[in-house]
Amino acid sequence: MKFTLRSSFARYVVTLFVSVIALTVAGRIVTLSDAAQFCAGWPLCIPSAPVGWLKLAHLSLVGIASILMALVFRKAWREQRSHRLILPLTTILGVMFFGQALVGAVLISQPEARHLFVLHTLTTVALWISLLLLVYASGVSHGAESVPPVTGKLQRVKDLFALTKPLIVGLLLITTYGGLVIGMKAVPSFSLTFWTLLGGALAAGGSGALNQYIDRELDRRMQRTAKRPMADGRLTDAEGLSFGLGMSLISYYILACFVNDLAAFLSLMGIVYYVILYSMWLKKATVQNIVIGGGAGAIPPMVGYAAATGHLDWTAWILFAIIFMWTPPHFWALAIVRMKDYEHAGVPMMPVVRGEMETRKQIFVYTIELVIVTLLLPLLNLAGTFYLVSSLVLGGALLYAAWAVWRNGGNKLAWRMYKWSSSYLVFIFLAIMIDAVL
Repeated sequence: MKFTLRSSFARYVVTLFVSVIALTVAGRIVTLSDAAQFCAGWPLCIPSAPVGWLKLAHLSLVGIASILMALVFRKAWREQRSHRLILPLTTILGVMFFGQALVGAVLISQPEARHLFVLHTLTTVALWISLLLLVYASGVSHGAESVPPVTGKLQRVKDLFALTKPLIVGLLLITTYGGLVIGMKAVPSFSLTFWTLLGGALAAGGSGALNQYIDRELDRRMQRTAKRPMADGRLTDAEGLSFGLGMSLISYYILACFVNDLAAFLSLMGIVYYVILYSMWLKKATVQNIVIGGGAGAIPPMVGYAAATGHLDWTAWILFAIIFMWTPPHFWALAIVRMKDYEHAGVPMMPVVRGEMETRKQIFVYTIELVIVTLLLPLLNLAGTFYLVSSLVLGGALLYAAWAVWRNGGNKLAWRMYKWSSSYLVFIFLAIMIDAVL
């Protein structure tokens, strides 16, 4: 392919590339000359000596490069909506560009944070690689891509929001906050709560978008998912991929900068677990997809606990185990109701492979195991009387619903089990939080 700068997008990218080179050189000169000492302030400073003008010039270049980055980002999302290399690259580049600035700013106030120093260095390397790839990709691309008509702004916002699977995100945030509260054994500060939940929401939403990108062809074959934004063609594949990658990357920067390195690492592992291990491999490979894949949804309370304490102990692992054991009976109940959908799509869910009767039995067995796991907290003296009573009452109700599914069967009871198990998870974590603050 011939490299050319005929498209306006390519020219914007090359201009950005030149500005980043100038910014890097200027930054190095400022460091070697100690110019920062003679021009204090941000985003602008007043030089107290001639060498201080070097720092002011560097800050000016930062502003110019930031404006160019924003323009390239905006242009990509307008003109390259169907390009599955350029749009993701631009999105990742934009997040890393401003993420690096954020990490650098936090490092000034927290110079002892070694994980941020490592993140800053890795971001620098990844940013240059992404920028070089974008220069090349935009140069060999034949101008603007042919894209479907843009829907109204409100509909577009709704579609992007739908990519995040907001109901699932809400459920995961409740478990994250539960881990935060039990870790603090008190109501956590607004600041810690805000940054932990924001990072968690972005991580869960980004994972949901990436899952929909991976499953877009499968979604088109299932009645339940055929109207999802990518399956229905309202958003392009490149938009879904870029949106998911961007949100996931932003979540890591937020958790690393404003919470702690362990919470950020666990959140990243949750994304990798859900997107790669479950969505790309397990979901279509084995009837145990939900059992093994349940670990992804069990990580958020560990993120909350790590945010509160900076470490993991038995309490965090029991919270993980509760959701791990909750996931199979919850989703197998849905799989019974949507069995024909999964069969048509070729997804080896339990009812499709082993039949409804075996699935009903497994729902009951896993529910028994779930209730036993919930009792570990009070048995190990990690929770009090309020939680003990609550877990017994809630567990008894869930066991009754699972027993009804096993003994009687039918979509109506399976759907009731699916809905009640969602409420059960909310209530059990509310009980954990109330018990912790009491």
